[in-house]
Amino acid sequence: MDQHAHIDWNFQPGLDLAALALAMLAVYVALDLARRLPHCRGGVAGLWLLGSALALGTGAWSVHFVTLAGRPLPFPIGYGGWLTAAGWLLGIGVCAAALRLAYGGARRPARRIAAAALLALGLVGSEALYLVDLALAPAPSWHWPWLVAAVLGIGAPLAAAIALVGAHLETPGRRSLAAALGGAALLLGQRATTLAVHVPFDGYSQNGFAAASDVTLAALAGLGGSALLGALLLLSVTEARMRLALQAAVDRIDEAGRTDALTQLPNRIAFDQRLGVAVERADAQGASLALLFIGLDGFKTVNDSFGRDIGDRLLQTMAERLRSAAAGALVARAGGDEFALLLGPGADKEIAAVAAQRLLDIVAEPTEVDGRQAPMTCSIGIVLYPQDGHPGAAIVRAEAAARYAKRNGGATFTFFEPRMLDHAREQVELLRDLRQAAARNQFELYYQPKIHAPSGEVTGAEALLRWHHPQRGMVSPTVFIPIAERHGLIGTLGQWVIDEACRQARAWRDQGLRMRVAINLSVHQLRQPDLAERIARALRHHQVHPQLLTCEITESVAMEDAEGTMKIFERLAAVGVNISIDDFGTGYSSLAYLRKLPAGELKIDRSFVLDLETSADARAVVDAVVKLAQALGLKVVAEGVETEAQSEILRELGCHELQGYLYAKPMSAKALALWATDDVGPRALDFRASLFTETLPAALN
Repeated sequence: MDQHAHIDWNFQPGLDLAALALAMLAVYVALDLARRLPHCRGGVAGLWLLGSALALGTGAWSVHFVTLAGRPLPFPIGYGGWLTAAGWLLGIGVCAAALRLAYGGARRPARRIAAAALLALGLVGSEALYLVDLALAPAPSWHWPWLVAAVLGIGAPLAAAIALVGAHLETPGRRSLAAALGGAALLLGQRATTLAVHVPFDGYSQNGFAAASDVTLAALAGLGGSALLGALLLLSVTEARMRLALQAAVDRIDEAGRTDALTQLPNRIAFDQRLGVAVERADAQGASLALLFIGLDGFKTVNDSFGRDIGDRLLQTMAERLRSAAAGALVARAGGDEFALLLGPGADKEIAAVAAQRLLDIVAEPTEVDGRQAPMTCSIGIVLYPQDGHPGAAIVRAEAAARYAKRNGGATFTFFEPRMLDHAREQVELLRDLRQAAARNQFELYYQPKIHAPSGEVTGAEALLRWHHPQRGMVSPTVFIPIAERHGLIGTLGQWVIDEACRQARAWRDQGLRMRVAINLSVHQLRQPDLAERIARALRHHQVHPQLLTCEITESVAMEDAEGTMKIFERLAAVGVNISIDDFGTGYSSLAYLRKLPAGELKIDRSFVLDLETSADARAVVDAVVKLAQALGLKVVAEGVETEAQSEILRELGCHELQGYLYAKPMSAKALALWATDDVGPRALDFRASLFTETLPAALN
C-alpha cells in the first residue's frame, strides 16, 4: 500500500490535555505507592506493588481511551473487549515487573534502564492490543518507524523519570517532576503507537456499533480511572499519616525512655550511653574523665515528713540547681534521690574537687518548698578514668564512694578507694546462703493482684519472689537477684518461680479460684534454649492451662537481641502462654519488631504512672502508649498505681488493667485466697466471676 493512501488520525488538543493530566496523576500515584517497596517484605510489599502497578497500568489504559474519545477517524469505532482486557492486564503485569525491578532491590543504574525498557515495550504492546481490538477492515498496515519512536518516546522519558527519583522516592518534589516526565512519556508513546497504524481510505471498524464503544470506554477511562487513582492516592496519604502518627508516638516513647519524667534530666540509661561515647572519645584523645555520683542526704526523712508531693518538688529544685552548676557538663538522674555528673575530657583530680565543692555549696543553699524550709545537703563520690579502672565499673565505684561519704557524716565529697568496696564480704556471705535457700524452703512467692480498670474486679496476680533469711529477715529481691545473676543462680531461681507459680495456680484452681498468674523472665532465662519446654513441662505436671500463665519480659531485655527475642516469643506463644512487655517506655522498641512480636499486652513502667497527676509529659507518654497498643491490638497494664487520681486518669486514657498499692501490696498465696473467699483484704474488691467460681468436676483447666 502506498504510504500516502491512508486516513490521517485527527486528535483534539483538549482531550490530549485531559489525558496528559490523567497520565501524570497515574505516574505520581504509582511512585507514591512504590516508595514503600524498599521498606517492606512479603505480602505487604506485594500489596503495595500491586497498587502501584494498577495505578500506572490503568493510567496508560485511560490515556488511550480519552485521546480516542474525539472520533479521530471519520467513522465510528468500537472494541471487541477481550483484547482490550488482555491489553490492560498486560500493562499492569509489565508495570509490576518493572517497578519491582526498579525499586524492589538494589537501585543500580542498569536495573533502572532495564525497568524503563520493559515498561516501554510492555505499554507499547498494550496499546497495540487496544488498536488491534478496533477490528479495522481492510486490515491496516503498521509503520515500524513509528513503533520504534513509540518505544523510545516512552522508554527515554521514563528512564529519566526513574533516574530523577532514584533513591529519593520520599521526596514529593522529585516525584512531581518524575510524574510530569512519566505522564508525557505515556501520552507520547500512545500517540506514536496510534500513528503507526495506517488506516485505508475505505476502512471501517467492525466493532463500530459494539457495546464497548469509544464513548463508553472513554467515559469509563476518564471517570473510573480518575476515581481509582484518587482512591489509591487517598489510601497512600492515609497510610502515610497513620505511619507518621505511630512513628511520632514511638519517638515520644523513645525520648521519654531516655528522660526522667520528674526532673526532665537524662535518666540512667541515657547517662550510661553518653558515658560509653565519652570514654571512647577520651581513649582516642588520651584524656581523662571524672564521674561524680551525688546522693542527697536525709531526703527520705524529708519525703516521709512532708509527703511525696513536697519530695518531688524538692527533687525538681535540686535537679535544676545541679543542671545550672554543671555548666554544660552531662548531669543525669541516676534514680531516687541520686544524680550523676560527667566531667571531661581533660578533667583531673583538682577539676573534679572544685566541681564537687561547687555542687555541695549549691545544694546546701536555703530551700523552701510551699512555704516550708527543707534544708538539704549531699554526699558525692568521685571516680577518675582511666586511673580508677574499667569504665564499666565507674558508676558502681562512684556510688560506693558516695555511700562511704554519707556513712561518715555526709555533706562532703570523697574520691574512690578500693577499700570502699569492703561490702563485697557481705555479698559473698549472701551468695553462700542463697545457694542453700531453695533446699531450705526459704523462698516464697508473694502475689500482687491485677485489677480490671473498667469494673474494678480482680483478674489475676503477679508473682514476686521473696527470701526469708533466717538471720537477716526478709531480703529484698533488689539485693539477691543481682547476686544470682552474677553467679549463675538465676536459672535455678527462675525455674523455681515457674514451678511454684504453676503449683499455686493448680492449688487455687482446686479451691475454686481460677487465677491468672504472671511471672517475670530475666534476660538470663531468655538465653536458655529450652525455656519454652521447661514452662510447658511445668504446666503439664501441675495440669494448668497455658492461658492461666503470663510471662512478663522487660522492654529493654526484649530489644537487647530483637531477632533472638522474636524466636523465643514464638516458642512461648506455641506453648500457649500469654506474653507481656514489661516496663514499657524505658527501652528502645523498634516498631517493626514490636508489631511482629506475638505479645498480648504492654505494661507501662511505674515511673510514668507516679507522675501522672503532676506531669503533662507523663500523661502524654501514657496516652501515646495506649494509642500505640490499640493500633497494634494489645492490652495495656499500668503498674505502680498509688492514688485514686492516678487510677481515674488511667481509666480515662483507656488502660485495661491496673496494679499497685492503691489496691493491694504483694501478699502471700494464703492471704490472697482468704481475700477471694472471705473478703479479708486491704479493701473491698470483687473477684471476677470467671476467676472465682465453684469448681466443676468436668472443667478442671
